[in-house]
Amino acid sequence: MFLESLLPILLVAAGLLAVVGMVRRIMMWRKGQSEKVSLLAGLAAVPRRYLVDLHHVVERDKVMSNTHVATAGGFVLSVILIFAVHVFGIAPHILSWVLLASLIMMCGGALFVARRRLNPPTRLSKGPWMRLPKSLLMFSISFFIATLPASGLISGDAFNIVACLVLVAAIVWGLGEMFFGMGWGGPMKHAFAGALHLAFHRRPERFGGGRSTGLKAVNLDGDKLGVENPSDFKWNQLLGFDACVQCGRCEAVCPAFAAGQPLNPKKLIQDMVVGLAGGNAENYAGSPYPGKDIGAAKGDPHQPIVGGVVDADTLWSCTTCRACVEECPMMIEHVDAIVDMRRFLTLEKGATPNKGVEVLENIIFTDNPNGHAPSKRSHWAADQNLNLMSDVKRADVLFWVSDGAFDMRSQRILKAFVKILKAAKIDVAILGDEELDSGDVARRLGDDATYQRLAKQNIATLQKYDFDCIVTTDPHAFHCIKNEYPDFYPEGETPDYQVWHHTTFINQLVEKGLINLGTLSAGKVTYHDPCYLGRYNGEYDSPRAVLKQLGVEIAEMERSGFRSRCCGGGGGAPITDIPGERRIADMRMDDIRETEADLVAVGCQQCTAMLEGVVEPRPEVKDIAELVAEQLLEPTDSAVEEWSPALDAQAV
Repeated sequence: MFLESLLPILLVAAGLLAVVGMVRRIMMWRKGQSEKVSLLAGLAAVPRRYLVDLHHVVERDKVMSNTHVATAGGFVLSVILIFAVHVFGIAPHILSWVLLASLIMMCGGALFVARRRLNPPTRLSKGPWMRLPKSLLMFSISFFIATLPASGLISGDAFNIVACLVLVAAIVWGLGEMFFGMGWGGPMKHAFAGALHLAFHRRPERFGGGRSTGLKAVNLDGDKLGVENPSDFKWNQLLGFDACVQCGRCEAVCPAFAAGQPLNPKKLIQDMVVGLAGGNAENYAGSPYPGKDIGAAKGDPHQPIVGGVVDADTLWSCTTCRACVEECPMMIEHVDAIVDMRRFLTLEKGATPNKGVEVLENIIFTDNPNGHAPSKRSHWAADQNLNLMSDVKRADVLFWVSDGAFDMRSQRILKAFVKILKAAKIDVAILGDEELDSGDVARRLGDDATYQRLAKQNIATLQKYDFDCIVTTDPHAFHCIKNEYPDFYPEGETPDYQVWHHTTFINQLVEKGLINLGTLSAGKVTYHDPCYLGRYNGEYDSPRAVLKQLGVEIAEMERSGFRSRCCGGGGGAPITDIPGERRIADMRMDDIRETEADLVAVGCQQCTAMLEGVVEPRPEVKDIAELVAEQLLEPTDSAVEEWSPALDAQAV
């Protein structure tokens, strides 16, 4: 009787404390800037987003996936049934379900303990997270035992006062971690924050199989440009930071962390929470930033982040490769946060490091990062007999050349692609000197003002002409034009053309029989996935399909596809040049060497430059366009069909 009368009091008290803590947590998130969300639709979407979208990422680790299903599923079911039985008195016919749910949770907790105790990955945070598995077990075991007398499986007389007190202590422990921790802090806060993060995610397009990778635009008329203090983030970004489970998957794939640069994306997200909640990072129990001591971070929601919870070098180490975002089982947007903070440093403080200021000035005054005379943009094509859009006004394909036009190595890639287009008899033209820099480098370095100017000027130029699609050999320009330029079209207008990467376009030409290829004799070949083509735009298949058409059997690297390691060339990283223990490009070349490949095929001018910058001996580096151009055979009359943008729209 003692236990039966005490349990409802404990459950109701724990529930009320949890609610108070949750309200407190919500008020903390609301210190951020306003952001419109769909309240009811978001909450209604949580089950699918959790059970389908999120689980697609979680199940990449099969053991952890099964553990999480058992633990989380058992916990939710247990809580519902425990309240039904012990608070509302709905007893006899569901008592067995309480026991079953507790058993399921026990199994999950046991697996969790084993995972944490027996050779845990170094990426996992320790500290309170090591306590969580035991708390889960204590919660499930204690309520399993407490339910036995009511179920009639054992007599209540079996519980003497000492046994009851021990059981009550266990129940209080379990309830404290599970309920109190959800709202007031501790590992279980991820369950509450995570559910709301899924409901009010800043990029709801990512759910349901969608993709959303374009940076959000800065309001250049705002009082502050970028993020200086934690309270300058959108409120649902702050919510997302609080949802972190400290699993360290982002840490394990971060190229900057592996290179010994002062960035650890897991630590960065935890520092954003410290900045939001105040206090310091002394209780953080994971890996630090390389070369930095734990405990130095001190936060306040209304105090500057840089110099408080993080150093500027941490932000400038990021290559924006998006590997952390791709791996995060809570779908947290690390790159958005980093670029938002860079924007304040660049636009408000003028504090872009190393060559950053020089490069941004070059872009502002010459519309290209290296300060070349704009009138030289089309010099590379002097012998290519290419039409200018200003002359013809109309073409099937507009070839966006990008800043490879000023680089002799990249010019070989451009000329190879032109050779392919001519072999396929494609009606193509270029903008020539009318083409400006896409703005990618400026935007990743935080200068959204320059980016927006370039985007609007380029859009105005594009709107002057008639074409069916844009094709480019530069994944960074491809991403900007395809995913970010639409935000800057005049109100009520949208692009009326497709944007393709050249590997996708070449694959279409081969499949339609518009070009014929010989067999490439190059020994063993591997393929490097560019971040801005793969993770940003989901194009993994076309480059590989083209290589197979060349008779190549690809020797895949261990880190390929969506887990490809960055070459180190994105996000302005070669410009900010934050020192580390190793170069990212050297690490990527080690990945390549492990395949024993003689040749590495790439689909990005920046990747080519970074990988060719590795000290020899190393495999040869060639763009797919170069490989295809070398193997072009004489045209035949066997083309399957004419090239048509209407037929190809589905490929994008």
